[in-house]
Amino acid sequence: MSAVNVSGDMSSEMEIDAFRRLFPLRFFERHLLESIRPDARPLGKSRDTTLALGAVASADGSALVKIGCTTMLAAVKMEVMTPTTESPDEGCIAIEFHMPPICSPMVRPGRPSEVAPVVSKKLSDTILSSGMINLKDLCLVSGKAAWMAYLDVYCLDADGALFDTALLSAVAAFSHLKIPVVSLNDDGRVVVSEETEGQKLDNEPVNKDKRKLKLSSIPFSLTCILHKNYILADPTAEEESVMDTLLTVVLDSSCQLVSLYKPGGTFLAYDAAVQDCLALTRQRVKELKRILTEAISDMELD
Repeated sequence: MSAVNVSGDMSSEMEIDAFRRLFPLRFFERHLLESIRPDARPLGKSRDTTLALGAVASADGSALVKIGCTTMLAAVKMEVMTPTTESPDEGCIAIEFHMPPICSPMVRPGRPSEVAPVVSKKLSDTILSSGMINLKDLCLVSGKAAWMAYLDVYCLDADGALFDTALLSAVAAFSHLKIPVVSLNDDGRVVVSEETEGQKLDNEPVNKDKRKLKLSSIPFSLTCILHKNYILADPTAEEESVMDTLLTVVLDSSCQLVSLYKPGGTFLAYDAAVQDCLALTRQRVKELKRILTEAISDMELD
């Protein structure tokens, strides 16, 4: 009798899987009628989020972030540069988002991902427009030397909400950032000094009191799917492929609006839907701030 039940259960699972593949939209809409998603989440709930600082030992700041299965590795490398004549007392930030073929079957070897430059641009715009980093804090010697911060974000697993995960990993990497010690050499040039515990540096450090970046108005984001009268927070890659209308809201740590991004789609973003997305994002910001604060506290204890 038990063998018959097992056989029936397997047959039922195969039928559900076949229906999901052949009629994906109808499959999801059946779940929406019950206000539940195939992964058992309520419509407005985000996936489990984990954050680990210091994932790359050779970087000046790094973080590994997972939202559901979506996984991002962010690393910051600092280099001394000559500032521009237009901004002699400011440094620069260069941001690059990478999607290697291992992250998704949609990314083909030898072919650049179409999504990567879009996410790179959004990351750059968000970080710079939010005011999270004051570029003047990257200045070492006005008109002569400043920091160039190279931020690279690598997507290791692409399962939806790529920008949200990339932004969180970028913010975490800058939070972990420890700026190298620099000093003036005999020729008057700013050079990175090797810092050895218990050993005095040959020259007095230029940035003795500027080893950590002061971050303010830290941006956090939440992407939602708009489908008919439903709003789905933090979509998976499958949900994004089936229901194509996305709305990404970026708020800073004070829940002030930084940006709102809607890349097309078949459904309009009515005022009520936008307000609901803003409310979900405010809740998500509180959650992400707590996760980031706990990760920083754990790192300081270690």
